[in-house]
Amino acid sequence: MTVEKVVLDDGAVIVVEVQPAIFPPVKYKGRVWVRVGPRKGVANEADEKRLIEKRACHVSTFDALPCLGSTLDDIDVALFRQTYLPQAMPMDVIADDKRDVKLQMQSLGFYDMKHDCPTYAGIILFGKNVERTLPGAYVQYVRFKGTGRAGDVMREYKFSGNLMKILYQLDTFVDTTITNRRPVPVSALREETVTDYPHWAIRELLMNAICHRDYEGNGPIQFYQYDDRIEILNPGGLYGKANATNFPWVNDYRNGVVAEAMKVLGFVNRFSRGVLRVEDELKANHNGEPDFKLHLETAFLVVVKLSENAKTEDVNANSNFIQSKDDGINDGINDGIKDSFSITDLHKSVYQTVCMKPSIKYTELADNIGVSESSITRAIRELKERGYIARQGARKSGEWIILKRLE
Repeated sequence: MTVEKVVLDDGAVIVVEVQPAIFPPVKYKGRVWVRVGPRKGVANEADEKRLIEKRACHVSTFDALPCLGSTLDDIDVALFRQTYLPQAMPMDVIADDKRDVKLQMQSLGFYDMKHDCPTYAGIILFGKNVERTLPGAYVQYVRFKGTGRAGDVMREYKFSGNLMKILYQLDTFVDTTITNRRPVPVSALREETVTDYPHWAIRELLMNAICHRDYEGNGPIQFYQYDDRIEILNPGGLYGKANATNFPWVNDYRNGVVAEAMKVLGFVNRFSRGVLRVEDELKANHNGEPDFKLHLETAFLVVVKLSENAKTEDVNANSNFIQSKDDGINDGINDGIKDSFSITDLHKSVYQTVCMKPSIKYTELADNIGVSESSITRAIRELKERGYIARQGARKSGEWIILKRLE
């Protein structure tokens, strides 16, 4: 739907143009509405099936295609039902929905009933082993020493798995590691908190890279950090109607199903304003304007400079600080982490759930995992005591922070 103001000789009018959806059914607040004679109503199962059949000839994006050779066993069904579905649909709709999980996933673009297999979007969002199907579907973070790739690799980390896991991990990683908040004295009695990079801006650029990348290629998203800048490069250049002359004012979606899922999860808004807000955030933090390299035909690169607030000596100190913090995140890649702590399935379930949803509460954890709240409390206490997770903020409004990796 597009809305514009048109000025005529007799005055101004508002023109609203609504095009038919290429990928029906369209959901509004988790419900599908259809016209039934002279009235409108909520679509039933038969209505949704007819709408899905209408879209069969319009499937144009890679993520909506069936992933031939895969089966429902390749999907983490519990992750779809317990984590994604409650965010995509109202609880009363879920309670009344007695359909098989395949039909539920099909209605959201994650399953293809004609070929009886998940779509690529289903694999990307909920796959148990995504890289077996899409070898490049991960994010590679590397911290180089100096200002070029010829410098020594100070640390590296591979964010792999399905997007339900990666998205929350990246959000936490940027907040706890990349931003580098620290107090700087501005007078004898006052301090000011400064950051190397604003959390929301870097997060938004990463989410855009994941949303708009070309999943057909074998290359990963490159998230490279240097002493003076960050570079984010994703496979696939500008797509569809977007080009070098109209960017960032015109947007198009290479992966429509993935984009909608990321909106449901709260990682993108699909208002075509993310890049403009990123520019404002970076300017406010004294990082300058982001440098978008639009001439690369098969890739999209954005460069963000280090904030002017970050002094040279702070950069060196930060490298040591982040290195020690990343020992946990990288799980001792070089020298290993030895811990006499006996990891149980409950510890793993709590840890994985917290990674996917840092704002989750004790009661939600108990409900999702299917154990008592006292068991959750004990598992969380043991994970905190051994430095795997920490709590930031109040019990009700705070969030969990991932300190190191749990295998």
